[in-house]
Amino acid sequence: MTSYKRAIGCIASGVVIYPALLVGAVVTLVPFGLGLLTSITSARQFNTESPLSLPTPPTLANYFGLAEAGFGRALVVTALVTAVVTVGQLTFSVLAGYAFARLEFRGRDTLFWLYVATLMVPATVMVVPLYLMMAEAGLRNTFWALVLPFVFGSPYAIFLLREYFRTIPDDLIRAARIDGANTMDVIFHVVLPASRPILVTLALITVVSQWNNFMWPLVITSGDTWRVLTVATAGLQSRYDAQWTLVMAATTVAIVPLIGLFVVLGRHIVRSIIVTGLK
Repeated sequence: MTSYKRAIGCIASGVVIYPALLVGAVVTLVPFGLGLLTSITSARQFNTESPLSLPTPPTLANYFGLAEAGFGRALVVTALVTAVVTVGQLTFSVLAGYAFARLEFRGRDTLFWLYVATLMVPATVMVVPLYLMMAEAGLRNTFWALVLPFVFGSPYAIFLLREYFRTIPDDLIRAARIDGANTMDVIFHVVLPASRPILVTLALITVVSQWNNFMWPLVITSGDTWRVLTVATAGLQSRYDAQWTLVMAATTVAIVPLIGLFVVLGRHIVRSIIVTGLK
């Protein structure tokens, strides 16, 4: 009888859960689908017919228009900024996270929690001080102005790595010390191999946040030289009289690399969640 009730319960929960998940998936994916359809629709058809109508015929004119508008340079700048910030974030966050997790020094915990407390400060509050610092240093509208505020780690990244590093067994680190390994050897040959899933997750989070960063690039740069994707996409709405087919093409170009990255690294993210939960 118990098994029968359990089977009925599983069936009932499946009847409720799976349709709900399907509805959620549709609500999430439909805007992306409409954006893709709009990007291959001619501006004339979009302005004269329903936005839900299929493109007849599909066209790549909007993507060629992006090339003529210099969108390719914004794509290269964004990729370069994202790569530099991601490498810097991982490097400095790993070093700081290990120091806070494994090294003993006076005021370690106080300093750590004071640093983590800066997560409570809204990012917009820091825009004006950062702008003044960059302007005084003569870095306004430069590549370094885009990366310096983010390249030296972040409270979230250091907190995440510190908590993960504390779960690594002490016996592994002691064994490395006995074999004559110094601190850097322990980090590169013991800690990092054991932390690959969480590092991949942190890298993906950093890439997404920097790829979609809008406020700081908008404030610190001007002109086309160091314009990033988000600013370039926003500029299309005013420069080309809100041609939404062009804007949707730009949005599609910006989204595709992130989707591809998630498809490639998705299994590592799931693994990091499972490992973190078990530990």
